[in-house]
Amino acid sequence: MTASLVDRVRTVPAPAPVLSRDREHRLTQRQRELLDELGRIFDKGFADVTMAELASRLNCSLRTLYGLAPSRDELVLTVVDRNLRTVGRAAHAAIEADMTALEAIRSYLGAATVAVSTITEEFANDMAAIRAGSELNAAHSDYLVDVTRCLLELAVERGEIADVDTVAVARVIAGLGRDFARPEVIPHLRTSPKLAADTMVDIVLAGLPRPRGAHGLRPTRR
Repeated sequence: MTASLVDRVRTVPAPAPVLSRDREHRLTQRQRELLDELGRIFDKGFADVTMAELASRLNCSLRTLYGLAPSRDELVLTVVDRNLRTVGRAAHAAIEADMTALEAIRSYLGAATVAVSTITEEFANDMAAIRAGSELNAAHSDYLVDVTRCLLELAVERGEIADVDTVAVARVIAGLGRDFARPEVIPHLRTSPKLAADTMVDIVLAGLPRPRGAHGLRPTRR
């Protein structure tokens, strides 16, 4: 990735973490394993699961769980935020040095939509019922939009595309994964939220106007 592209992306402020960096560093290996396992449990829905039931399924004490978060919902937010940040780091790493800005957008968003690849209708419903859950998803979605906008602006500056409303385009393509993962949308998709989002990103990027005399994009790399 070129220095200018790296510098541009790094100017985008990430959302504040649910679990502070200091607390994250102080987690024991056992606590990290529990958070990973909780992610798999919550994927199937969590509205009817109590802290006591979680402790039983994880074969750990209630004290251990309350050491991670003060309530079931806070535990959910911690797990979800941690997972989204892991996906986010992978998305940044998916941008390669020789990519154009538009190729970087495709690669970045393709890696980012991994976050919705396993979302179930049950999980989506339960997250939507928690106000803080909706706020958390919105914060990460807004960050995705801002990174995409920065890359689109770089594409304009480099002459890869004509001058377009980068905010509008970014909000459309970076918000697809979140929109397709809504509980009222998932049952009507013919494919998964991830595949549907990736396909639409390709369609929109291919349709962006090019400067006169500009050639098309190189073949998409997945």
